[in-house]
Amino acid sequence: MALTRSALRLFSGRFTQACQVRGYADAPSMSLTFAAPSQVLYNNISVKQVDVPSFSGSFGILPAHVPTLAVLKPGVVTVFENDGSTKKFFVSSGTVTINEDSTVQLLAEEAVPVDTLDISAARELLAQSQSQLASASSDVAKAEAEISIEVSEALVKACE
Repeated sequence: MALTRSALRLFSGRFTQACQVRGYADAPSMSLTFAAPSQVLYNNISVKQVDVPSFSGSFGILPAHVPTLAVLKPGVVTVFENDGSTKKFFVSSGTVTINEDSTVQLLAEEAVPVDTLDISAARELLAQSQSQLASASSDVAKAEAEISIEVSEALVKACE
């Protein structure tokens, strides 16, 4: 019993210390760098929140978020700017890195403002991808068509 109390005291002391060291809700701002190969959308700009689609589930990032590394899936990234406005971007894939110092790096293979997307073109791309899958004869062609379908479906959803 004495061993259990000692272990409990040790654990509670470390838990209290860990909570005091990391003030999750105390960070006033978050610095975002968001880039694609052809453009830099945000370069170390202070923002309120970023919502990202990832293969482990969509999630929101606030200042002092727990450090994380995630792979982006096709979908919409929403940036909540400090002035209250929001900007939405479609990303095909990429990575997001959340650092302990409240900096976020979002690197996308492709990033396009949602308001520039054309729903009829997205639906046409989806139909083409589905017919490519139906006519695919090799495993590689099938895999490429399935990836194209996944991206096309996300594009259509982003347009709606």
